[in-house]
Amino acid sequence: MIEIRPFSLEHAEGVVKVILPIQQQEFDIPITLEGQPDLNDISGFYQQGKGNFWVALDGGEVVGTVSLLDIGNDRVALRKMFVAASHRGSEHGTARRLLDGAIGWAKMQGVKQVYLGTTAKFLAAHRFYEKNGFALIEKAALPPSFPVMTVDTRFYVLDCA
Repeated sequence: MIEIRPFSLEHAEGVVKVILPIQQQEFDIPITLEGQPDLNDISGFYQQGKGNFWVALDGGEVVGTVSLLDIGNDRVALRKMFVAASHRGSEHGTARRLLDGAIGWAKMQGVKQVYLGTTAKFLAAHRFYEKNGFALIEKAALPPSFPVMTVDTRFYVLDCA
């Protein structure tokens, strides 16, 4: 049974074990843990304002992650949405449960828009976001406070209001 919980320090190692292999091995993104200082201070970086960070747990093991970063003006950036290959697909529902939890949280916090950036390589992610109500937008339509990552080439928004 997959359980979605807010991040706590006991999950830190598991978060890295899920995210880094997906970035480095599945998608050939040359990124390291040192290149992602947010992963070394998840509470300080994400669990502030209207932001938060969640993990999907299977028997206590981290199998997925998602976060919302408060970027001001009742807007958040969806980040670190990763699910281990073993827990992907509709039969598991891990990604859907992570996203639903994050969007539900955003609405309870009074968030008006959720923005996200992704790479051209994440084709399944594009379909997933579009299926879940996100609309493709141009980079120029992003709020100035949105943290564009160097690998991001596609951008989406979800209106929560």
